[in-house]
Amino acid sequence: MSNKVEVKAIGITQSPDSPNAYALILREKDGQRSLPIIIGPFEAQAIALVLEGLSTPRPLTHDLMKNILEKMDARIEEVFINDLREGTFYARIIFEEPPLDIDARPSDAVALALRCQAPIYVNSDILDQAGITFSVKPPEVEERSETDIFGTSEDEEDEFDFTHKIERERPKTKVERLQEELDKAIKEENYELAAKIRDELKKILKS
Repeated sequence: MSNKVEVKAIGITQSPDSPNAYALILREKDGQRSLPIIIGPFEAQAIALVLEGLSTPRPLTHDLMKNILEKMDARIEEVFINDLREGTFYARIIFEEPPLDIDARPSDAVALALRCQAPIYVNSDILDQAGITFSVKPPEVEERSETDIFGTSEDEEDEFDFTHKIERERPKTKVERLQEELDKAIKEENYELAAKIRDELKKILKS
């Protein structure tokens, strides 16, 4: 367990670079780091439904999986996001009974873990590599209803308002400017941009 850090899913936000991509935000349970993972719209909906405490008239795919597991008396012990290779996250669904370890996409694993009330862990190396550490108090992800996130029907997509304010001040070093941009991106919940700025900062500081 020394290399595992427990996290909780705190929300879904739309990626500013693509209307069909969303970021699942996982926050360190006993720390300040957050991990954004880009997921598709269907997986985002499946996770958002649980976070908002909503249900559908008929079971969706992850609801069906949960129902099957319950009928088979299978219990999920934990979900573990264990690897990050070439920008792709990998996860394992670990069962207590029967003793199984199954490869899964993080989005599917988290959607199932939330329904089964199973803990979610992230490899500490992944948090060190891709996590965002807040230098200020981390903002809460705004709670939105299902229609707020996905529109009034399955074919409609919500349009989130990402406002990027540009402030001009006295000349600063590149590191200072990047740090300000990082803080601003985090405050605006633009986690994908924040991750890019963080990577650029690391390169400069290492050089």
